[in-house]
Amino acid sequence: MVLNYIWIAFFFIAFIVGMAKMVFMGDTQVFPDMMNSTFSSAKTAFEISLGLTGVLAFWLGIMRVGERGGLINTFSRWLSPFFSKLFPDIPQNHPVYGNIFMNFAANMLGLDNAATPLGLKAMAGLQELNEQKDTASNPMIMFLVLNTSGLCIIPVSIMVYRAQLGAAQPTDIFIPILLATCTATLIGILVTALVQRINILDRTLLLGLGSILLFVSLVVWGFSRLDRESMNIVATTVSNILLFVIIIGFLFTGVKNKVNVYDAFVEGAKEGFQTAVRIIPYLVAILVSIGVFRASGAMDWMVAGVRECVAFLNLPSEWVEALPTALMKPLSGSGSRGMMVDEMTMFGADSFVGRLSCLLQGSTDTTFYILAVYFGSVNISKTRHAVSCGLCADICGSIAAILLCYMFFG
Repeated sequence: MVLNYIWIAFFFIAFIVGMAKMVFMGDTQVFPDMMNSTFSSAKTAFEISLGLTGVLAFWLGIMRVGERGGLINTFSRWLSPFFSKLFPDIPQNHPVYGNIFMNFAANMLGLDNAATPLGLKAMAGLQELNEQKDTASNPMIMFLVLNTSGLCIIPVSIMVYRAQLGAAQPTDIFIPILLATCTATLIGILVTALVQRINILDRTLLLGLGSILLFVSLVVWGFSRLDRESMNIVATTVSNILLFVIIIGFLFTGVKNKVNVYDAFVEGAKEGFQTAVRIIPYLVAILVSIGVFRASGAMDWMVAGVRECVAFLNLPSEWVEALPTALMKPLSGSGSRGMMVDEMTMFGADSFVGRLSCLLQGSTDTTFYILAVYFGSVNISKTRHAVSCGLCADICGSIAAILLCYMFFG
């Protein structure tokens, strides 16, 4: 229901802003631009889905091999004590725990192409346990918030953009981004647990979350001892080696347990193709509304309004110039990436605004895109508290990014 109101609001706000610009500013091009954006955004949605088809087919094929070979069940047994506390409505040792872990690990390593199909596989497993097929269950919402909070320990793409735009030390944003994204994830878990009445003080849950924080701290310590070139090389190499090890491990387990690996892969790949087709309408709906909202100029007006309020209150205003990246991030990954590059180009990669845009880009993930793709893949129309919890994590991650940028670079 919340997503329904937000989706409608995008169109109404765009219409009001468009009328205001045409009547009071004489901008006769605003409505042609808005209509053009509906066509271009619908085309983009289809192209994204088309681009996902091959990736989904491959990774869901590999996951099917892992299921037949028993590796997913093994992961489920290992992780059941922790995940059963975070997802109390899922039966212990259920295979979906393994899928959730694989998605979580891929996100942490910044492996977006692998994380999405693994997440869709996990969401399909959660839908099998869901009694109300059109309504998001508590485990679905917790899983979605874990994805939208965007915990990523190796932000390789952001460091590459900084290097391309002439940053003296492209990796200097590594630790601030890690701290900001950890903040968003922890806040997302806490808020969702509060709404779902999960006992966050449970000993097993605290031990698991503490272990994650310890692992992140060790990664920070290890990478802080490397120079920028070594950090980029190690991050890229380790991520891709781990990804290939996963593929080989799944295939080896299948062969060891006498599974017809090829047939299992093809069966899973067919499911990936069907999933890619199912998400097209949901992507079209969300991307067209975002495109119209941007084309109307509403985003620019929002930033200008914040700038005026900050100036009136006589508060530090440097962060406002990076606000477009924060506002765009929940809506569109490519849009926020473009904002980040534009701000680094305009102000300089090593400027406060340039660095802050990188922190905002890396602190959270694209909430509405993930919601449309993940829930759309299983035909969920009633999202309950998923949007509010996800946006809460986004806001806290963005605030943490601003404060950390002042702390490290201010």
